[in-house]
Amino acid sequence: MRRQDIVQRLGRLLLFAGVLAVLGGRGLVAQTTTGTIRGYVKDQNGAPLSGAQVQATNVATSVARSTTTGSDGSYVLPGLSPGTYDVIARHIGNSPARRRIVVQIGATLLADFALPAGAVTLAPVVVQAANPAETRTSEVATNVTPLQIQQLPTPSRNFLDLAVLAPGVTVTEDRIGGVSRTFTAGGQPSTSVNIFVDGSSLKNDLTAGGVTGQDASKGNPFPRGAIQEYRVISQNFKAEYQKASSAVITATTRSGSNTWTGSVLYGYQNKSFVALDSFQRATPKFSKPAYSRSLLSASVGGPIQHNRLFFFGAYEGNYQNRSNLVDFGAIPAGYPALTAVNFPQYNGNFGSPFRETMLFGKVTYAASSTSSAEVSFSNRHETDVRDFGKVNCPGFVCAFTEAVNYRQNVSIGQVRYNMFKGPWLNETKVDYSRFRRNPSPNTPGLPAQIYQWNNQDHVIGSNFSTQDFIQRRVGIRNDLTYTGFRAHGEHVIKVGASFDFVTYDVFKGNDETPRFYYRDTVTTRGLYGYATPYQLIYGTGNAKLKKNNNEFGWYAQDDWSPSPQLTINLGIRWDFESNMFNASYVTPQMVIDTLTRYNDSLPTPLDLSQFISTGSNRKPFYGAFQPRLGFSYALDPESRTTIFGGWGLYYDRSIFDISVDETLKLTHPTYTVSFADPDSTAKPGETTWNNSYFTADKTTLDALAHTSGKPEAWLIGKNVKVPRSRQWNLGVRRVMGGGDYTLTATLSAVRGENQLTLNWANFGLKPDGSCCVSFDLGPHGFSNFIYSANNAKTWYDALQVQVDRPYRRSANNIGWGGGISLTYATRSLQGVDGLGDVFAFPNALNIPHHPANDEKTHIVANWVMDVPYASGFLFSGLITLGSGFLQDVGCPLRFCGAGYERGGFTPERVGFIIPNAFAYRNVDLRLAKDFPNISGTTMRVTLDLFNAFNYQNLGCFDTGSKTNLSFGHASCVVSDPRRLQVGAEYTF
Repeated sequence: MRRQDIVQRLGRLLLFAGVLAVLGGRGLVAQTTTGTIRGYVKDQNGAPLSGAQVQATNVATSVARSTTTGSDGSYVLPGLSPGTYDVIARHIGNSPARRRIVVQIGATLLADFALPAGAVTLAPVVVQAANPAETRTSEVATNVTPLQIQQLPTPSRNFLDLAVLAPGVTVTEDRIGGVSRTFTAGGQPSTSVNIFVDGSSLKNDLTAGGVTGQDASKGNPFPRGAIQEYRVISQNFKAEYQKASSAVITATTRSGSNTWTGSVLYGYQNKSFVALDSFQRATPKFSKPAYSRSLLSASVGGPIQHNRLFFFGAYEGNYQNRSNLVDFGAIPAGYPALTAVNFPQYNGNFGSPFRETMLFGKVTYAASSTSSAEVSFSNRHETDVRDFGKVNCPGFVCAFTEAVNYRQNVSIGQVRYNMFKGPWLNETKVDYSRFRRNPSPNTPGLPAQIYQWNNQDHVIGSNFSTQDFIQRRVGIRNDLTYTGFRAHGEHVIKVGASFDFVTYDVFKGNDETPRFYYRDTVTTRGLYGYATPYQLIYGTGNAKLKKNNNEFGWYAQDDWSPSPQLTINLGIRWDFESNMFNASYVTPQMVIDTLTRYNDSLPTPLDLSQFISTGSNRKPFYGAFQPRLGFSYALDPESRTTIFGGWGLYYDRSIFDISVDETLKLTHPTYTVSFADPDSTAKPGETTWNNSYFTADKTTLDALAHTSGKPEAWLIGKNVKVPRSRQWNLGVRRVMGGGDYTLTATLSAVRGENQLTLNWANFGLKPDGSCCVSFDLGPHGFSNFIYSANNAKTWYDALQVQVDRPYRRSANNIGWGGGISLTYATRSLQGVDGLGDVFAFPNALNIPHHPANDEKTHIVANWVMDVPYASGFLFSGLITLGSGFLQDVGCPLRFCGAGYERGGFTPERVGFIIPNAFAYRNVDLRLAKDFPNISGTTMRVTLDLFNAFNYQNLGCFDTGSKTNLSFGHASCVVSDPRRLQVGAEYTF
C-alpha cells in the first residue's frame, strides 16, 4: 500500500474518532479558557485519604464544583473558570480544611490538604494559605492578571500591549501614526500566531497578521474592558491548541457575579500633551499637526437571578483625530507641464480620523450543580482614513486624494454548554464569526498620477485599489476530560474535536485606479518633460472569488503523574483542511501552452507535473500529525524547585490570499502600458499617447490595456506544503521568598520550515551569482511566471529568564507586585531576505542562511505598587529595553555584489543603569488616585506618561555603504516622544 494511501486512511480513522468525540462525548471545559486545581488529601501522618470530598466554590457567583479523591488521595478539578475559589476538603473522621485559591487561565495549581483527626461533620474549617505560583507546567507561558490589565500603562488600551511581559514575544510599537498592531514570537512571522477568546479561534485564514482584524490595523482585536485575564504561551503549548506554529494567546472574558458592578472610563490625549522628537525640533518652524484621542470604556455586570443567571456587557471606543502634513516641496523648474499641475494646491494639513467601536455581551447560566450554559456576542467596527502625506504613502509624498478608507468589522457569537459529573467533564461549543476587511479609495473616481523627480514618487489622484475580504466561519467544538483513570499514577485524559465550515468571499480590485507615471527622461525611451505619461499601470477584469473550506481538528492528551513530583504531558494532534490552497483551481490552457512550449528556455525550468493544476490533482494535506511531549519534575515535596521541558511539532496554515492571486492574476490582471515620448513614433511594445487615455473610465482603459499589456501567471504547486515548526525547551522554575517570588530560566529553540515563497521562473542568477538572466515572456502573452516553493526556514535559539512577584498587601495595607523578563536570542532565516517576506527574487534557493534583522537582548520590567504614606495612590510602570536591531549593510550580493554584510550594523548603544547596553529605551509610568468610597462607588483619576524620559529611539539608518559620509546616521525615530494622557474612572 502506498504511503499516501496509509496516511489518508489514518486521517479518515481520526476523522471518524473525532466525530465520535463530538457526538458521543459526555462533556468538558477546554483548558484554553479555564484552569485546574489538583493535589492530594492526606491525614496528619501523611497517609492518603480515599473518598474525601473536595469542593471549589466561586466566591463571586457561589457556583460550586466538587470531586472525590482516589485511593492514593489524589484529586483533580479541571475546567474551572478563572477567578477566586474557596476550596474545602472534607473526610469523615477528620476535620475539614479550606484554602482560598486564585485560579488563572490555562494554569494548573497545586493544593494539598492535611486533615487532622477530629470532628466527623461540620467542625470549623482550618484556613491554610495556597501557593500562588504555578510551578508544574511544562509550557513556556506567562499569565497577564486582571490587576496588570487594569493598572499597567498602555497607550490605547490594546490588550495585545501586555503580551510583551512574556519573554521572547514582540509586539508592534503603538504609535500615533501607526497603522498595524501584531505580535510575533520564536523568530517566526506574525502569520504564525493565534488568539483564542473563550476558546474561539481568531485566526485570520485570508490575509496576513495572524489574527482577524490585525492585518494592517492599529485597532484592538477585542474590547479590553471585556477581558478578564489572558495567558501568553510562547512555546510547548498542548495539543488542544490549533493553527499556530508560534505563540498563542488564550483569553477569558469577564462574567457577571452576584453583585451588580460596573465602571465608566475616559482617557484623553491631544497634541499639547505630545513632545517633539529630535527630528521635529531640528525642522525650522515645525508646527505640530492636529491630534486628539479619546478612549472610552464602560462595563456592567450582575445577577439576573441570584446564584443562577448572570449578565455582563462592555463597550470600548477609540476615537482619534489625527492630521497628516502634505508638502510636495520644491517643484523642479523649467517644466511647464509640472507648473500646470499646481502641486501647491494639494499642500496642507488634512484630517486622518480613526474610529473603533467594540461591544461585548454575555449571559451565564448555572443550570444545575452539574451543568452550565453561556451565550456571548462581540462586535468590532472600525474605519481609518490614512496613507497620505508621508505616512505609509506608496511614494515619497501623497496628496490627500490618495488616502484609503480602511474599514473593518469582526463579529463573533458563541454558545457553550458544559456538563460535569464525577470524573467526567464536557464542553460543547458552537460559534459563528464574520470578518470583513474592506480598504477602498477615500476619494474614488480620479486617475492617479505619479510624478518622479529626485528618485522619488509624488502622487496625486485616487488610491490605487479596492478590496473586500469576507471570512465567515461556523464552528463546532467538543472536548472531553476524564480524571478517574489511575494506572501507575494519576491521569487526566482529554480528547476533543472541532469542525469549522468556512466561506471566503473575495473582491480584490487591485490597481483598478489607473496609474499614470511621469518623468523628465526615460532611459532608452526618450525625453518626456512631464508633458505626457511614459507608463500606465491598470488592473481590470473579474476581481471576485468565492470558495468554501472545511477545517477539522482532533487531539488527545494525557497529563500523567506517576508520582506526586513527576508529571508527563503526552499529546497528539491532527489537523485537516479541505481547501487551504484552492484545490479546484484549473490552470488555463493559454498558461499550459506557453509553459509547455518555452519551459526549457526559462532560467528556472519547472516540473510541469507539479505546476499544472487539473482541478483534481492538488490534494488536501493529510499529514498534519503533531506529537507533543512535556514534563515537569519537582526536586522537593513542596514543588519549590521544578525542572521542566518539552518537545513538539506544530502546524500552522498558509493564508488563502496567495491562492486567491493564482486565480485573479489571470481573471483580473494588472497591465503595464508603455507610451512613446511625445516627439517620437511608437516603437514595438509602445503606444502613442492620446489625451483621451487620461480617464478613469473602464471602457476606454480596458480597450487600451488589452491591446498593450501582458498579465502575470501564478503557479501553486500541487504538493505545496503547510508551514510548521519544531520546538523544544528545557528549564528550571524556583519559588523563593516564602512563595512571594518565582524565578524561571528556560533554554528555548524553534525551527520553522516549509514556509511558502513565491519565485520567478523567467529570471535567474548569472553563473557568478549576480543578477540576472531572463527570458522575455512578453512576446508570448505574459509578463512573469511566478511559482511557489516551500524553501523558507527560520531558526530561533534563546535563553529566557523571568522573575515574578504577584501583587500582595502587607500587614500595614501597603502592597506591591512586579516582574522582569530577559530574552537573549539569536534569530536567522533562509530563503527570504526578511522575516515575513513572501516574494524571493529571483528564487528562494539563491538566498542562503543568514542572520535576521533582530535584536539579541530584550528586557521588559513591570510593577504595580501602593504609594507609602499617600492613601489611595497607586504607582505602576512598564520599562522596555533592547540592544538594538542588527541591520544589513549594502544590498544582497545577487543585486549589488561586494560590500554586502548581513547584520553588519548595530545602532549606537547608550546607558540605562548598565552603561552602553541599549539602543532602545522606553519607560511608561502611571499614577492613579482613588478618592474615598462613597456609598459603594469609587472615583479615580489617572495620569499616564509614555516614554517618560523622552528617549530618542533612532531608526531609518543609512546602511547603504560604509564609505558613505552619512553611514550609520538616523533619519527617524522608531517610537513616539513623551506623551501625557489624563483619565478618570467611576466604578460602582
